[in-house]
Amino acid sequence: MAAGHLVALGCAVAAALGYGLSSLLQASGARRATSTLRVLRQPLYVAGVGLDLLAWLVSLVALRTLPVYQVQAVLAGSLAVTVVAARLFLRVRLRPVDGPAIVAIVIALVVLATSSGPMPPVHASTAERIGLLVAAGAVAALGFATARAGRAAVCAAASGLGFGGAALAVQAVTLPPVTWRRPLATVGGFGADPAVWALAVFATAGMLLYARALEDGDPARVTAVLWVVEVVVPSIVGVALFGETVRAGWAPAAGLALLVSVGAAAVLGTASAQRVLTAPAPIQEANQ
Repeated sequence: MAAGHLVALGCAVAAALGYGLSSLLQASGARRATSTLRVLRQPLYVAGVGLDLLAWLVSLVALRTLPVYQVQAVLAGSLAVTVVAARLFLRVRLRPVDGPAIVAIVIALVVLATSSGPMPPVHASTAERIGLLVAAGAVAALGFATARAGRAAVCAAASGLGFGGAALAVQAVTLPPVTWRRPLATVGGFGADPAVWALAVFATAGMLLYARALEDGDPARVTAVLWVVEVVVPSIVGVALFGETVRAGWAPAAGLALLVSVGAAAVLGTASAQRVLTAPAPIQEANQ
């Protein structure tokens, strides 16, 4: 396994740890605040948001090197991190099925980490990048139409499509040559790339639709649907669109590991920890 591959894999694991711990920090911070505005100034909450952003930036590094299916499956492991952290720090009880699910997802991720084949450089055509932007608009329109209808499960699935599409858009972005003497030209190069706009639309739609799904549905089930869609759909598209490969002879093991990781993520998505961390905090207004 090449050094660059190992570094990217380490970035994916670090991002999963960051996402898992950031959920715990944000929830803990929200529960220590006495008003909505004070939540935004609570140190634990701010630290959680910062860690969330850092994890996202680190995941971008992984997506530029590793197959989408591998990165998305590793990021789904953040659910296991959240469940374990909630048990250690918030004393949230594990269900009998949570322990086996954690073990299963760890084993599946190890298999996926060793089964990916050489990742060819992604040179998305202009048509493919425009296609991603059109798809981003379609996901946003479909998602917000279902959001108005109050269908939490469909809204969560659309959110998963948004986050999964953002992962594909990251790979499709064409990096312009960085010229420090002409920074505006570098920024303009990014702004002219349809994949950059697709990334922005996908990510924004994913965040807003997830928040809406949490309002209308059970937080644990919503999270489970989100992760299943976010892992499966972009994994299929990545193989078909970008030619992502699996090591020779490892296709059955990789396919089984992907299914196991999705199933374990669905189980952990319904864990008590997810309800505790995504349920609205009982905030009292400061003037009461």
